[in-house]
Amino acid sequence: METEKLEAQVIEGSKYWMSADFDEDTRQEVKRMLEQDPELLTECFYTDLEFGTGGLRGLMGVGTNRVNKYTIGMATQGLLNYVKKQFPDTVLRFAIAHDCRNNSKEFTRFAAEVLASNGAEVYVFEELRPTPELSFAVRQLGCHSGIVITASHNPKEYNGYKVYGQDGAQVVAPHDKGIIEEVRKVSSFADVKKGNSGDRIRMIGKSMDDLYLDRLPHVSLIQGLEKEKSELGIAYTSLHGTGITLIPDALRLMGFTKLHIVSPQDRPDGNFPTAESPNPEEREALEMALEQAAENDCEIVLGTDPDCDRVGVAFKENGKFRLLNGNETFSLLAWYHLNRWKDLGRLKGEEYIAKTVVTSDLISRMCEDFGVEAPETLTGFKFIAAEMRAREGKQSFIMGGEESYGYLSGDFVRDKDGVIASCMIAETAAWGRSKGQSLGDILKEIHLKYGLFRESLVSVKKEGRAGKEAIAKMMQDFRDNPPKSLGGSKVTKIHDIKIGKAIFSDGSPAKAIDLPSSNVLQFFLEDGGKVSARPSGTEPKIKFYFSLRKEISASDNYEVEFEKLNNRVKEIQQELGLV
Repeated sequence: METEKLEAQVIEGSKYWMSADFDEDTRQEVKRMLEQDPELLTECFYTDLEFGTGGLRGLMGVGTNRVNKYTIGMATQGLLNYVKKQFPDTVLRFAIAHDCRNNSKEFTRFAAEVLASNGAEVYVFEELRPTPELSFAVRQLGCHSGIVITASHNPKEYNGYKVYGQDGAQVVAPHDKGIIEEVRKVSSFADVKKGNSGDRIRMIGKSMDDLYLDRLPHVSLIQGLEKEKSELGIAYTSLHGTGITLIPDALRLMGFTKLHIVSPQDRPDGNFPTAESPNPEEREALEMALEQAAENDCEIVLGTDPDCDRVGVAFKENGKFRLLNGNETFSLLAWYHLNRWKDLGRLKGEEYIAKTVVTSDLISRMCEDFGVEAPETLTGFKFIAAEMRAREGKQSFIMGGEESYGYLSGDFVRDKDGVIASCMIAETAAWGRSKGQSLGDILKEIHLKYGLFRESLVSVKKEGRAGKEAIAKMMQDFRDNPPKSLGGSKVTKIHDIKIGKAIFSDGSPAKAIDLPSSNVLQFFLEDGGKVSARPSGTEPKIKFYFSLRKEISASDNYEVEFEKLNNRVKEIQQELGLV
C-alpha cells in the first residue's frame, strides 16, 4: 500500500513538471521517464532536496530531488521570503558566487534574477571565485545573506547551493530550518518571481580579490624567514577549481615564490578531466600534483577542492611524498599557532581553538597544555563559525578546524578557507625549516609529547531512496546492539548526540557534551580510542571516524608503533564489516 501511495505521489508530482511552467527539454525528459524509466522517475521525484550541514546538494537533473534551474529558483525564492521576514521594511542585499561546475554560472544568473525580481540588490562575482571569498564579501558589502553555487568536492554529476547569513557564516538552526520551511511553501515554480532584474544586479570584480588579499598578511604569525620561504618548493593544484584565482597570488604575497602550478589542473573545468573525484582527501586526486612535485624538486604539495574551502597536504619524507590526513594537518597548524601565540605574548587565558566532535582529541590535549580552551561543535564548519559568533568580543579566536580538511585562521572570513589554510601550512613548513625540521619531524615531536594518534575515515556510499533507508537502518542497529568491544578494547562509554545522552558500559549515566541534536553515535574505548558514526549531511554516505592513540617515548620505534595503530584501525573496520 505504501509503495502504491508513493508511486501515485511521484506520478502526480512529476506531471506538474510537464506543464507550461517548465521548458520543453524538461517536459520531454519527464515524459520519457514516465513512459520508459519509472525507477529513475521515482528517484527524481520521491522527495525534495533538503538542507544538510553544507546546504542544498545533489545530482543535477530533472525533478524535485535534483539540482536544476527550477529547484534553484524555488530555493532562492524561499530564501528571499525568509530573509525578508528577518529584515522587514528593508532593501535586502545578497552576494552570490559560483565555482567551476557545469551549470554553476547559469544557476547563479537565475538565482540573481529571482532575487532582483523580488526587489533585492544583488552582488554577483563576475567569474568563479573561492567560497571563502563569498563569506568575506558578505561582510564587506554589508549583505543580509549570501549564496554559493557549488557541490564542493562531489563528483562532476553534482551541484549545490550554500546559504550564508549576515555574518558571512553558513546558516545554522533555527535559520536553516526556517529557510527550508519557506522553501517548502514555494510549492509551484509559478510562485517564483523572475524576469525583471533591472539595474539591481551589480558585478563583483578584481577589487574584492584585492581587499581580501590586503587582509591576508595580518593572519601571518611570523616576520622574516624570507630565505626559508623563498626556498620552500611548493606544488599547488586547484583540481580544475576556483583556487587558481587566488592561491598563487596569496602564496607569492606571503613570500613563497618557489611555486609550481600543476597543469593542466590549473584550468577550471566542471568535468574534472584529470581527477575522477576532485577531493583532496583522496590520493588519486593528488597523483598528478605528486608527480609534478617530484619532477620540480618541491617539498610540499597543496591541493584544494573545486570551491577552495578545503586543502590536502603532502610533504617529502625520505625522498618520497607522504600525504597528511585532515587531523594531522590540523594538529600541525594548531601546534604552530599555539607556539607562535605564546612566543608573541598573545596567550592571556581567554583564547580558544574550535574543533568538531569527530576531530582528533590531540587538539584538545595540546590546547590544555597551553591553557587554551578547545570547544567542540557538531560536524560542519558552520558550527565552528557559530561558536565564533557566540564568543565574539569575549574570547580570542586562534583558529578552527575539522578532520575533513577544513581550517581557518583569523576571523575576517567565517568559513573554512583553503586560501588562508594553504598560506598557513606553507608558513608552518617554513617555520619548521628554520629549525631544521620537516612537517614529519614536527608531527613526530607532537606525538612524543602528547601521544601517538592515528585517525582514519571510512565512508559507505548508499545512494537513492533505498540507500537512505539502509543508512537509517545501520544507525538504528548500532543503537539497538552497540558493540561491547572494538579492536580488543572494551567500549566503556556510548554518546548518542541525537538524544543528548551518554552512558557507561554498565548502563549508568555519563557526562555528555552539550550539543544540539544530531544523528551521531560515538563509542569510547578503554584504551583511549574513539569510533564515531554519522550519516553525511551533504552526500549519500554514512561515515565512520576512527581515532586510536598510544603513549610513546623517544626510545620506541616511531614507525613500528605507527603501523601497529594502523593495523588496529583496520581490525576495527573489519569487525564492523566496513572493509
